[in-house]
Amino acid sequence: MGLIAIGDVHGCPDSLDALLDRLAPASDDHLVFIGDYIDRGPDSKRVIDRLLALREEQPCTFLRGNHEALMLDYLQGEEGSPAAGATRALRLWQQNGGGATLRSYANGQTARLPEAHVAFVRETRLYYETPDFFFVHAGLKPERTVRENVEADDERTFLWERGHLEAPELAWEKPVVCGHTPQREPINHEKLIAIDTGCVYHRRAGLGRLTAVRLPERAFVSVEYQG
Repeated sequence: MGLIAIGDVHGCPDSLDALLDRLAPASDDHLVFIGDYIDRGPDSKRVIDRLLALREEQPCTFLRGNHEALMLDYLQGEEGSPAAGATRALRLWQQNGGGATLRSYANGQTARLPEAHVAFVRETRLYYETPDFFFVHAGLKPERTVRENVEADDERTFLWERGHLEAPELAWEKPVVCGHTPQREPINHEKLIAIDTGCVYHRRAGLGRLTAVRLPERAFVSVEYQG
């Protein structure tokens, strides 16, 4: 059984399919998706359709990204938050690429998210841990150990943190695997593996790849944006 972490897909289903073809995972390989399945890209609905099918084929863990969190805030607003709060949640999501996600569900009509997709997003996890690695969407506070970060249980840290990228030292007791912040190349340091290579930002110089890493060997696999 292998362990494979996959970076930020951001609504790029053809890129996801190309990466899975390159990886050719065995049926017992465990795929850990690092979050941000939706927003900005051409077809977030098709990405989630693909992930729902994939989890029927082999073990998968789906982490929550900040974009899934923005979607959940919007859904909460739809379910009865005060009108002003619901409007703010929708506006914030749209400012961060949510409009592209809603359009992928619309088919020329009012966007309606299937219950299976809503359940999928709600069931995403904030982190996943093995004896040798810790997986999270954005990162952890660099001055705290992994255990201290977990005990603090700060959702904003798990979803939005970037301080570790500039920290001179990391207090973590094991390597952290994350995404969230696009990099021209994957980061492969002793205590930090970062695999968001900006697939959806394919029009920006140096970005535009979807990246995975096989663990524990730290073998990186990338594909260029497909679309």
